[in-house]
Amino acid sequence: MSTPASTHGNSLFERFTDLSPARDRLDDLVTPVAAAVRDWEGPVSAADVLYTETDPAVADTAAFVEHYGDDLLAASANCVIVAAKRGGETTFAACVVPSAARADVNGVVRRQLGARKVSFAPMDTAVGLTGMEYGGITPIGLPADWPLLVDASLLEWEQVLIGSGRRTGKLVVPGSAFAQLPGVVVLTGLAA
Repeated sequence: MSTPASTHGNSLFERFTDLSPARDRLDDLVTPVAAAVRDWEGPVSAADVLYTETDPAVADTAAFVEHYGDDLLAASANCVIVAAKRGGETTFAACVVPSAARADVNGVVRRQLGARKVSFAPMDTAVGLTGMEYGGITPIGLPADWPLLVDASLLEWEQVLIGSGRRTGKLVVPGSAFAQLPGVVVLTGLAA
């Protein structure tokens, strides 16, 4: 599900007039996301991780693209938290896929995690374990010991719109930034 990088250039995000480096907006981020941005290291610079305020009433993907523009669907990714069960134990992981797709939870995710059963984590569990708001969960700032499963196509995108940890904002990051996040496992075919 690769999309041409030119579709994801900064011009697509010009409608967000307050787009600025996330490191300059740490007070607008939840604690784990702010810490991850503050301590950012790697080939993608922290200056390339951008933040914008958005309307919290339209934080969910369908409402967001209806409000801000359908073209943003092709430039957005969702991060979902899954619970994997095997032998009476439950482990958690995150999956990041293009917003126009779904994570292949019962196939690719289950095999990758070596689980008997994988399901989406309940909202209260996802919020409690991540320290983020439901509808704003982002791969940046997740628990470092969790597997972070990322669809390989996203690494090719020039810019990706993702959650910021709160429903009141979004992050815009280079797709290649996903490769430097803790616990990342890049998977072809994660997005179904």
